[in-house]
Amino acid sequence: MNPYQHKTYFLYLPLLILMAVFTGCSKSDTNGNDKKIGDLLGRKELPQASTDSLFIKSYISKQPEFKEHADLMYLFYGERDYKLAWFRKNELVPEAQKFLNTVQNATKEGLDPKKYQLVDFKTLFKRYEDMGRQDSARLALQEEIDVALTASYFNYASDFYRGRVNPGKVGSIDWNVKKNKIKLHRALQTILQERESTYPYYEFEALHKGYVDLRNTLQKYRELQDKGGWVKVDLGKAKTLQKGDTSAAVIKLRQRLNPGMALNVNDPNMRKFDEKLEQQVKNFQRLHGLDQDGKVGGNTLRTLNISIDDRINQIMMNMERWRWIPKRLVPKELDQKYIWVNIPEYKLYIYEDPNNDPEAERAYQKTMEMKVIVGKELNSTPIFSEKLEFVVMAPYWNVPNSIVEKEVKPAMLSNFGYLDRNDMEIVTKEKDPKPISPSSIDWASVTEKNFPYMVRQRPGPKNSLGAVKFLFPNEYNVYLHDTPADALFNQTERGFSHGCVRLEKPVELAKYLLQDMPEWDEQSIRETISSGEETWVTLPKKVQVYLVYFTSWVDEDGNVHFREDIYGHDKKLAKEYFG
Repeated sequence: MNPYQHKTYFLYLPLLILMAVFTGCSKSDTNGNDKKIGDLLGRKELPQASTDSLFIKSYISKQPEFKEHADLMYLFYGERDYKLAWFRKNELVPEAQKFLNTVQNATKEGLDPKKYQLVDFKTLFKRYEDMGRQDSARLALQEEIDVALTASYFNYASDFYRGRVNPGKVGSIDWNVKKNKIKLHRALQTILQERESTYPYYEFEALHKGYVDLRNTLQKYRELQDKGGWVKVDLGKAKTLQKGDTSAAVIKLRQRLNPGMALNVNDPNMRKFDEKLEQQVKNFQRLHGLDQDGKVGGNTLRTLNISIDDRINQIMMNMERWRWIPKRLVPKELDQKYIWVNIPEYKLYIYEDPNNDPEAERAYQKTMEMKVIVGKELNSTPIFSEKLEFVVMAPYWNVPNSIVEKEVKPAMLSNFGYLDRNDMEIVTKEKDPKPISPSSIDWASVTEKNFPYMVRQRPGPKNSLGAVKFLFPNEYNVYLHDTPADALFNQTERGFSHGCVRLEKPVELAKYLLQDMPEWDEQSIRETISSGEETWVTLPKKVQVYLVYFTSWVDEDGNVHFREDIYGHDKKLAKEYFG
């Protein structure tokens, strides 16, 4: 090469390189993947992909379960300017596999994994891994995977945190407790470590201890189910089995009360109903809300022979009810305590945070409990939540018009002295009520809707509300109150009221609620009650009240309880949950 040619070669060399770069852009490599200019200039992989509302709409429209959560999809991606969520530097975040593992184990939550495994992520992930880092199709696949993961999360998390059944949309379900308003898009941000939360979203964990305790019990019962469950107790011709009896049925009883335990059935002592076995029977009766007489027969025998399959379903339905409970049991603006009435248990509990810290999500501690009387089946106590505002001492009982028509009217038609005998009067519905003579009323034509006055019972020993009532204004006109019929608290099943909740220890509850008001100690409360003059006290801060319906729960000692479905709510829920 002569000097002139040598000089010309180096002059055109940069131009030749640049032409080679642009020419190479239009050619395919041996793997059939398009090479990009950026790669040849030094970039090692593609930029992070994103999505948009049109792609999301198109994707979720193909799957009804995803389409149901469209609002959450747009909210979640809209707040992040449609940047992808499950990728960092073009790699899937570990939380993706963690989420899929959670779905795989959904059976432990009483949920069916197949309902949430609507996308074949294993295949999508492998396709993504097999693609070259410079493959433009990788961006489209990133977008698909990301949107699919988010849609799958909302599909699962909605059922896990809010419940499979929406009681607000199913007319047959009686449940008007305030909604669990969990923000699932925020929960997902926590999972992806984009925000912090006091709730255990990152661990894909439940929000309430009551749920977790039932879930642990569900696992134990399923393990027992896999081993064959428990035996049926057959008494033969005998009506009951009790301490001192000797029979083959005693062996079956021991096996039923000790499922999974190896017993020597050839030991003659196993056939004897001894004191230790009687204590086991009494404990079983206690855990199932039965009369604790230690005898096996009637309700106890029927309850013993409820199958393990039915008990597992009962546990799952009550786990579902826990999903309906608000994540924050007590609003921040209230005293950090709440009243919990479990209707099938016939019990009231008070739980409080000893530090009264609305910012701390710690376990509340039980500070009081008492027996209650709830509504009869035909006058069932409604399931709802409200805020208690007033304590009323020496209250009048304002008889609802429904009771006026059904009970007062027929009583007056048969015996005109009914009102006087029950210390009742009729007054106008005014701020300053005026008395109305019973004789001026055409009782035969009285109905719930046309009765213009108020029948009320005066304060005193005959008053159906007793010495004190506790008001949390609600659409049902239901409240907590005392009762003169104290003997009814000795009954095991206590469904006797018209719907209100009667209290075993009303004065104790009044003392507790008024403890921050020095002028209202026990003496002043009792003196006011004795005066016979109706006195209203407004609480400085409202107190959250829950009237709920749980037929299965786990107590502080880890014992699982079961109760009768006294209003048939389990049957209605089962149709929705398992159907």
